[in-house]
Amino acid sequence: MNVAMIGAGYVGLVSAACFSEFGASVTCVDVDAAKIDRLNRGRMPIYEPGLEALVGRNAAQGRLRFTTEFADAVGDAELIFIAVGTPSRRGDGYADLTFVYDAVRRIAPLLRGYSVVVDKSTVPVGTARQVRRIIAEVNPGADFDVASNPEFLREGAAISDFMRPDRVVIGVRSDRAEAKLRALYRPLNLVEVPIVVTNPETAELIKYAANAFLATKISFINEMAALCEAVGADVHAVARGIGLDGRIGRKFLHPGPGYGGSCFPKDTLALVRTAQEHGTPSRIVESVVEVNAAQRRRMIAKIRRALGGSEAGRVIAVLGLTYKPETDDVRESPALAILPPLVENGARIRATDPHGIAEARGHLPDAVEYVDDVYETLEGADAVVLLTEWNAYRGLDLKEVKRRMRGNVFIDLRNVYEPDSMRSLGFEYTCVGRG
Repeated sequence: MNVAMIGAGYVGLVSAACFSEFGASVTCVDVDAAKIDRLNRGRMPIYEPGLEALVGRNAAQGRLRFTTEFADAVGDAELIFIAVGTPSRRGDGYADLTFVYDAVRRIAPLLRGYSVVVDKSTVPVGTARQVRRIIAEVNPGADFDVASNPEFLREGAAISDFMRPDRVVIGVRSDRAEAKLRALYRPLNLVEVPIVVTNPETAELIKYAANAFLATKISFINEMAALCEAVGADVHAVARGIGLDGRIGRKFLHPGPGYGGSCFPKDTLALVRTAQEHGTPSRIVESVVEVNAAQRRRMIAKIRRALGGSEAGRVIAVLGLTYKPETDDVRESPALAILPPLVENGARIRATDPHGIAEARGHLPDAVEYVDDVYETLEGADAVVLLTEWNAYRGLDLKEVKRRMRGNVFIDLRNVYEPDSMRSLGFEYTCVGRG
């Protein structure tokens, strides 16, 4: 089966590599010539465990190739996936579909024979209808269907998520389109993956609803963490106590500095705007967004209190810049909200991250100093702030940490360490929700 993937970003590149692993012939096209050149030389534009080997293997076997020419990708494709960015639109938070519609206008005149144009990008309800309208206007004679096939990939575990997903969602209006997509995903029949077939509008909403629900769990446990601090309770015990209820589940009940990344922030905002636009405001999701923003402010205040009320003139070692481990993605990372106010108030920030330093440089104040080695980062620091729970920070030599630091303030915003153990080692230890 011939597949075109429009967009070689995170979703497009992972999906293209995995479809080629399924046996499809995939051509991935992107307007970024430098990115395509890197891919053709075997260099990944993003960090994702296992991706480089997967891309290299399938490219070497001729099932995966990269180009900037849309005609090369689209001409013989039976399935054409749109996997471009849909960032929040500046000013109103609605999903910006500029890249989606630009891609559609590029591929529309190139369609020949029957093909299915598939929205892989996260797009608001009704986008499939607009894609159909644009193609019909540009190429009235085209024989095509439009489908929605949202992705559910976790950064850091994207390949396993694609190969063994909880479900595959397909939004279609014709049996022909359904048959094409089922054929593409046929290898997943071996692991009995459920395929949810519905109309495009429902498929589009499933993606937003899923992300909003997971974000709700994060904001909920962070509110409970604040309450635990006020009343002397332990949020970890609360999370375990409720998470063992099968109706609730334990996942996404981890207190911390709030959710970030490329999906939850923009998708919750887009869902709020869509609900408002249709006269059905989503008060719960609106509150989730507000709670997440407030959590970032609470973390700044927590750091300030731990430093005795002022960060001015203090050297703060920051462990972790990405929004989660096993990715180089700093989009909407807690670091981007927490560190600039500290710098503005006179703190000297020295930061490290296994893979996120290059990305962080373009988003954080110039005054932030970056260090590759974690222990060098701690040299002479008055305080350490653990922001991202990379494995490298879970087993630190705490005696060496103490020896390297000038002060003894340890602010653990991911609750990696045990309070009693840290205090017994002489740290002034601060965490989240363990009153």
